[in-house]
Amino acid sequence: MSLLQKPFSKFLLLMFITSFFAFPPNSSATSFAAAEGNEEAEALLKWKASLDDNHSQAVLSSWVGSSPCKWLGITCDNSGSVAHFSLPHFGLRGTLHSFNFSSFPHLLALYLRNNSLYGTIPLEIGLLTSLNVLYLDKNHLTGLIPVSIGTLKHLSILHLGGNNFSGSIPSSIGNMTMLTRLVLNENNLSGSVPQEIGHLESLVELKLSSNNFIGHLPRDLCLGGLLVNFTAANNHFSGPIPSLRNCTSLFRLRLDRNQLTGNISIDFGLYPNLNYVDLTHNDLSGELTWKWGGFHNLKSLKLSNNNITGEIPSELGKATGLQIIDLSSNLLKGTIPKELGQLKALFNLALHNNHLSGVLPVEIQMLSQLQFLNLASNNLGGSIPKQLGEYSNLLQLNLSHNKFIGSIPSEIGFLHVLGNLDLSENLLPGEIPSQIGQLKQLETMNLSHNKLSGLIPAALIDLVSLTTLDISYNELEGPIPKIKGFIEAPFEAFINNSGLCGNASGLKPCTLLTSRRKSNKIIILILFPLLGSLLLLLIMVGCLYFLHQRSRERISCLGERQSPHSFGVWGHEEEILHETIIQAVGILPIMLTLSKKEACWWQPPTLTLVATIVEEEKKLAATFVEEEMSLAATIDDKGARGAAIDAYKRGMILESKV
Repeated sequence: MSLLQKPFSKFLLLMFITSFFAFPPNSSATSFAAAEGNEEAEALLKWKASLDDNHSQAVLSSWVGSSPCKWLGITCDNSGSVAHFSLPHFGLRGTLHSFNFSSFPHLLALYLRNNSLYGTIPLEIGLLTSLNVLYLDKNHLTGLIPVSIGTLKHLSILHLGGNNFSGSIPSSIGNMTMLTRLVLNENNLSGSVPQEIGHLESLVELKLSSNNFIGHLPRDLCLGGLLVNFTAANNHFSGPIPSLRNCTSLFRLRLDRNQLTGNISIDFGLYPNLNYVDLTHNDLSGELTWKWGGFHNLKSLKLSNNNITGEIPSELGKATGLQIIDLSSNLLKGTIPKELGQLKALFNLALHNNHLSGVLPVEIQMLSQLQFLNLASNNLGGSIPKQLGEYSNLLQLNLSHNKFIGSIPSEIGFLHVLGNLDLSENLLPGEIPSQIGQLKQLETMNLSHNKLSGLIPAALIDLVSLTTLDISYNELEGPIPKIKGFIEAPFEAFINNSGLCGNASGLKPCTLLTSRRKSNKIIILILFPLLGSLLLLLIMVGCLYFLHQRSRERISCLGERQSPHSFGVWGHEEEILHETIIQAVGILPIMLTLSKKEACWWQPPTLTLVATIVEEEKKLAATFVEEEMSLAATIDDKGARGAAIDAYKRGMILESKV
C-alpha cells in the first residue's frame, strides 16, 4: 500500500506542478480582461459606425483593431480597461443611443463637450457607476435630463450646459452627494429648482442661468459653506434672495434679470472673497451701506435697474480693486462722492437714470483708466470740468439730460480714442469747439437740445469715422461739413437751428447764402475805410472851425482889454496866474456859463479877487465885502462893476462849497 501510495502521491504532485505552469493563477483574470477589452473595443467601434458624416469617421480613423487603449481619445487603467473617454472639440456628429454604456464599468471620465451630438441622453447612462466626471455641454442634446443620472453617486462634475434640454431638474440629483460642480445653464429647463439641491453640501459651483425656471431659489444653497460660483441669471425666479450670509467663500454671484425681491442692506453680509456681483434687473430695495467698502477683492459691482435708494456711500472708494460700477436706473440721490476718485483701476462708471445732483467732482480726473462714463439723466449741474480731457482711454462719454452750463471745454479734443459723445439735453451755450475735429475715431455725436450757436467749425470735416449725428434744437447756422456723417444724416438731425445749409436731406443749398455773405464782406471791407476817412475829415474840419472861432474871440477880447477903462494888456505873469487860478479854484465850469462879453471881462485882477475870497476865513468876509464894493465903485464901466459883483457872489458860493 505504501509502495502504491508513494507513486500515486508523486503523480498527484507532478500533475499539480504541471497544471500550475500550464494554467497560472491569474490566467482567468487576464482572460477576463482581454474579453472585457474586446467588449469595450466592439462597443466603441459600434458607436463610431453610428456617426453620421465623413468628418467624424476621419477623426476616428485610428479606431481599428481590438486594442482601444491606443486609440484617439481613449486612456486605459492598469488593468487595460477604458478609464477616460475624451473627444472634446472634434465636431463629432451623431447620437448616444448606439453607445453601450454597460460595456464601460470602469469608466471614470467622459468628455464629449463642444461637438454636434444630438438626441436624448439614454437612461442607460446610469450604468456608468464609477463615473466621476461627465462633460456633455455645448452640443445639441434635447429631451429630459434622465432620472437615472441620480444613481451616479461618485460623480463630482456634471456639465450639461449649452444644449436644448427641457423639463425640470430631477429631484434624484440630490442623491449625488459628492457633486462639486453642477452646470445646467443655457438650456430650456423649466419649473422649480428642487430643494434637494440644497443637500449637496460639497457644491462649489452651481450654474442655472439662461433657462425658464420659476419660483423661489433653494433656501439652503450654501449649507456646506463651500459655494464659490453661483449664477442663476436670465430666468423667472421670484421671491427673496436665498440666505447667502454663510457663504464667506463666495467669489462670483450672478442673479441678474429675474424678479427677485428683498433688502440688500439686510440680505448681504461681508464676503471677503467676493470678486463679481451682478444683481441687475430685479426688484431689490434698500440702501447701499458702508459694508461694500470692505470688499477689497471686488472688481465688478452691478446693481442697476432696481429700487435702491439713499446715497452712494463714500466708503465705496475703499474698494480699490473695483473696475466696474453700474448703479444706473435706481432711486439714488445726493452727490457723486469724491472718494470714487481713489478707484484707480475703474474703467466703467455708470450712474445714469438716478436723482443725483451737484457738480461733477474734480477728483474724478484721477480715474486714468476710465473707458466708459455714463452720467446721463440726473440733475447734475455746473460746468463740464476741463479735466475730462485727461481721460486718454475714454471710449464713451454720456452727460446727456442734465443741467450742465458753460461752454463745451476745448480739452475734449484730447480724447483721441473717443467713439461716442452725447452732451444732449443740457444748457450748453456758445460755439462748438473746433478741437472736436481731432476726434478721428468718433462714430456717434449728439449735441442736440442745447443753446449752441455760431458756425459749425470747419475742423469737423476731419471726423471721418462719424456715422450717427444729432445737432438739432440749437442756434447753429452756416454750412455743414462735407463728410459722410453730416451729409447722410436725416433732416431730424438738423431741425430747429438758425440757418444751417448744405448738401443734406431737407437743408437748403448754401450757394445763394454764400454769395450774399461774400458780397456783404466786400461791401464791409470797402465801406469801413471810407467811413473812417470821412469821420477823420469831419473831426479835422471841426477842429479848424473851433480854433478859428477861438482866435476871433481872443482878438475881440484883446480889443476890449485895450479900452481906457480896462486893466490894461495882460503880461506873461498874468497869463500864468490866470491858468493857475482856474485850475486851483475849478472856475472853468463857471466861465463856460458866461456870455462872450462877461468872459472877456474875466481878467486876472478879478480872478485874483475870487481866489482871495475862497481862501479867506469867514470872519473876514464882511470886511472883504466893503473893500470889494469900494473897488467896484472905482470902476467906471458898468459891465466891469457888474462882473465884480457877480464874481463876489460866485466867490461866496465857492467858499461855502470849500
